[in-house]
Amino acid sequence: MLDMDQLLKDYPEIKTMQEYKPLFWQNPDYQGKAELPFGIEHIFDAEARFQRFAPYFEVAFPETLPTHGILESPLVDLPKMKAVLNQKFAHKIEGNLYLKADNYLPISGSIKSRGGIYEVLKFAEKVAMEHGDLVYGDNYAILHEKRYHKLFSNYGIAVGSTGNLGLSIGIVAQKLGFNTSVHMSADAAQWKKDKLRSKGVNVVEYNDNFSHAITEGRKQADADPSVYFIDDEGSYDLFLGYSVAAIRLQTQLKAQGIKVDKDHPLFVYLPAGVGGSPSGVAFGLKQVLGEHVHPVFAEPTHIPSVTLGMMTGLNDKISVYDAGIDGTTKADGLAVGRPSRIAGKIMKTLLLGTQTFDDQEMMKDVVRLYDSENIRLEPSAASGFTILDQVLGQLVSDFPLENASHIVWATGGSMVPKEDMLAYLKDGKAELNK
Repeated sequence: MLDMDQLLKDYPEIKTMQEYKPLFWQNPDYQGKAELPFGIEHIFDAEARFQRFAPYFEVAFPETLPTHGILESPLVDLPKMKAVLNQKFAHKIEGNLYLKADNYLPISGSIKSRGGIYEVLKFAEKVAMEHGDLVYGDNYAILHEKRYHKLFSNYGIAVGSTGNLGLSIGIVAQKLGFNTSVHMSADAAQWKKDKLRSKGVNVVEYNDNFSHAITEGRKQADADPSVYFIDDEGSYDLFLGYSVAAIRLQTQLKAQGIKVDKDHPLFVYLPAGVGGSPSGVAFGLKQVLGEHVHPVFAEPTHIPSVTLGMMTGLNDKISVYDAGIDGTTKADGLAVGRPSRIAGKIMKTLLLGTQTFDDQEMMKDVVRLYDSENIRLEPSAASGFTILDQVLGQLVSDFPLENASHIVWATGGSMVPKEDMLAYLKDGKAELNK
């Protein structure tokens, strides 16, 4: 039983959270000695699996042909958005501002096209090798053949999701032939449920939060030995799938002549829900790029689960609901009240800090990016912009910012239906006009 009175005495910042005020939490353990369950070799193992599956994606998902079956997104310079933000910021962006545009990732248009799809691929490879005739040296395009579709139809894949993870897993697992079920919380956007159903995925809806949906999904999967459950609260495979982004980003940084060293620090702003995808990316960045890349998480003031978990050291043992925080947000992808079982522990020395933000400000940034750069993001994906000003104010005394680079990680948005995007823009414009 949590003693909230004692926690409030030990961590007065919780009071700020309960008042729904933006908060910067600087990780006191940042850059300390890390004790990690895996290393850079595991990232390259995950990358090798993506490479093996590239021929499959070319035939199963022709939209991946331009990237030769590799699921990747561009790194986009944002000079116009930088100018717009600098007009309003108290702390100006001196270096360059970029978007890691995972909203353009193939198949599901979100960051989950790495982690979620990766775990499906790993399971499919295992089944195909143990019960089919697949060997590592094969052209994996054979997995698109009817015989493998029939083999995979003997197995199920299930996941609990607020939206994007379910979308990525559902689309690829169903295409391979698995019987796929996605357990979705009340926060999930209707269009995501509709899209999954149009692909033949079994969508189970709950009029409750993410924690309930994932618990029910896990319980149902445990009752059927043929069903493989992808656990967003504690999967190492999901985590490592996300981490591959670091290898790809390193190549993009080199191609664009972006230095990362003591005099040219790199700050990366990542939206956090359950914490798995931003933590996987942050882990990869620290392994691949080293000590001069600095990850910061963005969370809504109404559901700062990772901040609360890491600040108190309780991680997944505490929920925002335990602190009387309502968990209501327009950022559906971040609507998770209890953090991942592994994210906070692995981020203990790798995460610079977290910044919480107001939904109203996030909606304004959806409009600002669309108007300045003609880029469509779903609300949660714009939150990296929303925390920039406050974070810059915290960093200015500790880092040389004149030659810094700033990357906002856009976690989704290109697949949002036109009418939903128009609603986001209308909402944001109403906030800007207040």
